Amino acid sequence: MKKIHIVILVAIAAGIMVLLSFMGDLSTYETLSSARQKAGKTVTVITQLDKNFPIEYNPAVNPNLTTFHVTDSLGNKARVVYYFEKPFDMEKSDRIVLKGKMQGEVFEISRKDGILIKCPSKYKDDPKAAYNNLSQK
Repeated sequence: MKKIHIVILVAIAAGIMVLLSFMGDLSTYETLSSARQKAGKTVTVITQLDKNFPIEYNPAVNPNLTTFHVTDSLGNKARVVYYFEKPFDMEKSDRIVLKGKMQGEVFEISRKDGILIKCPSKYKDDPKAAYNNLSQK
């Protein structure tokens, strides 16, 4: 076997190893019910804030604890415990993407996982405003 063939085989093997290492980082979105079935495993869930319950955050008592309730697209509900400060404008959110672990009936989010707040578009209610904003540029 020629040296060039050996080098090509090693390069192909290295490429396959790199691809396999990225496979572990790929995540899919779950529902709250499927997250309950995968208790203790880190999952990503798209939810909406349940405005029937208050957001509990008291920085004087514990600045790294926020609790609130969410509902997923199928109507499943859960209490969320976020071990960090309350995200800015959480009440105005359209959707909330949670990355964490389900522990019983509580979805726990550590500091290393996190929350992504999806705010509604400012042009959602007035499509003409978006057109006017683009035409001004």
